[in-house]
Amino acid sequence: MVWILPLSSKPPQVACYPGITKGGTERQVNLPADRGKALRALLLGGILPVLIFTVIEDRFGTLWGLGAGMIFGAGEIFWEWYSQRRVETLTWAANGMILVLGGVSLFTQEGLWFKLQPALIEAVMALVLIGSVLIGRPLMAIFMEKATKQQGLQLDLKNLSPALAGMTVRIGIFFGLHAALATWAALHWSTAAWALLKGVGFTVSAIVYVLIESLVLRRKIRYSFASK
Repeated sequence: MVWILPLSSKPPQVACYPGITKGGTERQVNLPADRGKALRALLLGGILPVLIFTVIEDRFGTLWGLGAGMIFGAGEIFWEWYSQRRVETLTWAANGMILVLGGVSLFTQEGLWFKLQPALIEAVMALVLIGSVLIGRPLMAIFMEKATKQQGLQLDLKNLSPALAGMTVRIGIFFGLHAALATWAALHWSTAAWALLKGVGFTVSAIVYVLIESLVLRRKIRYSFASK
């Protein structure tokens, strides 16, 4: 059994996985800090521009809202580069799409394209996740393999791959369903309702879903090793 601790300035949450050892002994595995940075980029980079767009659009109109959202997206990229001397891939993806679709919205005088940004990102994530399983390289398995190799540990993929493949597919389906809902919201809901779905609905549902997936994965791993 091994304790996997994410690196963070806050007290870490602990996940316990059996079957990852070094020299037959248990040891701690420190996952890369990039995971926390990626989560921050995914949530803050996507949510805050949406909230800013919603507030400004409600008070001053669509064009002002688009401009404010795009300025914040560009500011997020600049600040991350200034503070870290690098920009995370998810920050480029989320805010880059905001800038592109925001520009299209300004050109067409229609805010719909800006609203479709969350749905497009989630659809791409769904395709990447499910596609990784179809080609035999589940993304969750790749992440875990990379993390343990960085710590010089051994990962028994024969035991873990089926559970991680199933988890990858389910997360892909989750993102796909949410992309469909986000598209419907962009087309038919009010701006306030759309922003609530994007800013609160997706964040809360994603946290709850990932927590459930983590518990299911832990149980499957324990059952797999207990049956051997």
